[in-house]
Amino acid sequence: MSAGQLAQGTAPHYFVPPQSAHPIHGSICLAATLIGAALWVNSFAIGPWLCMGGILCLFIVLYGWFGDAIHESESGLNSGHVEHSYRWSMIWFIFSEVMFFSAFFGSLWYTREVTTPWLSNLDHQTLLWPHFTGTWPNLGPAGIIEPFKTVGPFWLPTINTALLLSSGVTLTIAHHALRHAHRGRTIFWLALTVILGFAFVACQAYEYHHAYTELDLRFTSGAFGALFYMLTGFHGFHVILGATMLTVILMRLIRGHFTADHHFGFEGAAWYWHFVDVVWLGLYIFVYWF
Repeated sequence: MSAGQLAQGTAPHYFVPPQSAHPIHGSICLAATLIGAALWVNSFAIGPWLCMGGILCLFIVLYGWFGDAIHESESGLNSGHVEHSYRWSMIWFIFSEVMFFSAFFGSLWYTREVTTPWLSNLDHQTLLWPHFTGTWPNLGPAGIIEPFKTVGPFWLPTINTALLLSSGVTLTIAHHALRHAHRGRTIFWLALTVILGFAFVACQAYEYHHAYTELDLRFTSGAFGALFYMLTGFHGFHVILGATMLTVILMRLIRGHFTADHHFGFEGAAWYWHFVDVVWLGLYIFVYWF
């Protein structure tokens, strides 16, 4: 069997990688990151250094770990069974992310549609917090939250929606170009996708600055502020992660990786990016419009 055939995922065996220290190294880095973050929020001087050092070391570990996986794929060691397991792994990973965001969307719904009206009924106004109004957002039952303004859909959130939806289109065009073996077109459209993704991140950073300095909307601004930054912040993190994944795929394409029939690395990153697009549509509707 030729190396070209092996590269198409038709190796006649189930490749089992050798023992690796990457998992234990990654666990140590994650532990250092979390411990550092805990010390940081509790004002220990070593906290920021430990947290940032853990993140840096984790990136180094992931670079080596993913490099090994890429080498295995490009060397033709992965059979169709291995690629099948990769697909299911990515599916379950995205499903876990769906559950993750569902929890926050559920919190938003419950706080807005259940808890707030419940606290504003006559019994609770009399017994717990007099004069509390069940409007959303509000300044809390005790009225101790500093006044703030919400972020409307115009114009930055709408611009960001256009950026992400456009990136989904350009990524789909790149995928079709790759399936037809047009490497140059694939690189162009994927590069445009990456640019749109990081443009989204830049716009969201500006939005955060505007909300924090001019609207006085902060993480401590009651349930609304906490849920706003948790939902949009975690989504922004996922955009950064997805754009980074697509950047790695872009570099691999430039180096000649992937073929029209063997490109699950591209497909997996594309699945993740489309998931990020869908989550943003939910955020755009339920956080900025309602």
